[in-house]
Amino acid sequence: MAGQQRPSNPISPAGYAAMKARYDHLLDTERPEIVEIVSWAAGNGDRSENGDYIYGRKRMREIDRELAHLARRMKSARVIDPAHQPDQSRVFFGATVEIADEDDARMELTLVGDDEQDAGKGRIGWSSPLARALRGAAIGDLRTVRLPGGVKEWEVVAIRYA
Repeated sequence: MAGQQRPSNPISPAGYAAMKARYDHLLDTERPEIVEIVSWAAGNGDRSENGDYIYGRKRMREIDRELAHLARRMKSARVIDPAHQPDQSRVFFGATVEIADEDDARMELTLVGDDEQDAGKGRIGWSSPLARALRGAAIGDLRTVRLPGGVKEWEVVAIRYA
């Protein structure tokens, strides 16, 4: 079970589905549209001054780079369903954790895969400094985190899994 608790590139089922949907959209919709525009623009003569051709080629390179990146990330991903975490009394992948600092300022965070993090929504990446510090913590544990603004200590107040 240690592999489930400390995966190298974990991702939730929803995160993987979103990544796959983005890949499929780029491959099946956006790229063919750009290929069509570039083909049409190439047939119009001088390519050096043809904005559609130049932009289309540039956009196609961007799409190809993103497709390659997504393919690598999906290949290395380990899909983990947080609801099946055997030890729900500790912080592992997929946990939603409420933490409090020394001033009792509280914050709720969910530990997610690095590909699905969104700090604005309280979703922190598995390899972030705060997530690494919280791994394995139980309610009442104090964890010290080195952040760009300095060292901060947090107490784990609550842990839940979806």
